[in-house]
Amino acid sequence: MHRVWFNKTFSSVGTAMRLIREADEAATGGKPRYHIICTNTNAHAAAFLSAHESAVEPAGLTGEDYIEWCLAFCQEHGVTIFWPGKEAGLIGSECARFAAIGTRVLSVASPDVLALMHDKARFCAGLDLPMAPPADYRAVTTIEQYDAAFAELRPLHRKLCIKPSESVYGLGFAVLDEERSSTDLLLAGAAYQINAQELRDGLAKLQTFRTLLLMEYLDGHEYSADCVADHGRLVCAVPRKKLHTAGSGQLIELRAELLAACEKLARDYALNGVFNIQFREGAKGLALLEINPRMSGGIGMACAAGPNLPYLALAGFDQGYDKLVVPLIREGMRVAETALAVELP
Repeated sequence: MHRVWFNKTFSSVGTAMRLIREADEAATGGKPRYHIICTNTNAHAAAFLSAHESAVEPAGLTGEDYIEWCLAFCQEHGVTIFWPGKEAGLIGSECARFAAIGTRVLSVASPDVLALMHDKARFCAGLDLPMAPPADYRAVTTIEQYDAAFAELRPLHRKLCIKPSESVYGLGFAVLDEERSSTDLLLAGAAYQINAQELRDGLAKLQTFRTLLLMEYLDGHEYSADCVADHGRLVCAVPRKKLHTAGSGQLIELRAELLAACEKLARDYALNGVFNIQFREGAKGLALLEINPRMSGGIGMACAAGPNLPYLALAGFDQGYDKLVVPLIREGMRVAETALAVELP
């Protein structure tokens, strides 16, 4: 039996561990091949409910101190496969140290590629994806650059938006509104919107700021593709189309150019394991938003369409992808998530 460790990461890990356990028990007739361990700095993490075993990580550890703690944890708990979330890039760069104690590290990409993906400005600058190029954008760090970018982009696009070059879960994203004040937007409940002039005035007071992307706003459907790859070879991609009507769920849609984009990105960046790619439609068609080198929050919805992506990634990493059968994807299936009340540990 393999002892598989998921360290502190995003909340979707709970769903992933549950899916792995379900598929593992079904594949082995109730005699699991994988013993799942989950750790978090929060002693009451909901993800603990999906693991066979859980433990609390010490808070505040980073860098080499965290690596040393991880090595000690692997030895103490007999971890044979480590699927990292926190400090994934650093842990991947130290995979030889983990291998020396009998622990294989499942990394989505090389440390350099992970760093590149977390910097959207640098990532988009080197992107070659003709079937789904990124939105028209300019990276800015000063008010002078912002003013020049606005003057260049605004005549070309009906709406502009802004977001930090480094962010997760859409934090810091806002559409620029040139008519309503921030008070009007607040009272209207207009989420993810900001008055354009007030934003400009605020940036002018700062003079310099962390890298922001001023971009054309893409107002079409958004797609979230949950993928599994084997060191650059795309094994499976399940795209979800996010429908505009509230409460109508998401649609599994195998759009040809989207799948081709996923295949090319996996190959170009030698992606591995489970990752998520975000796209959105604009005036010129499909555009890439970003690659998330981790499982998405909607991984459960993707797996409802057939392939159990976390299990495929783990079993493929462990046993070889040639031994796996990837289930057919139920195109046209409508999926959604429902809330479930639980008692926390």
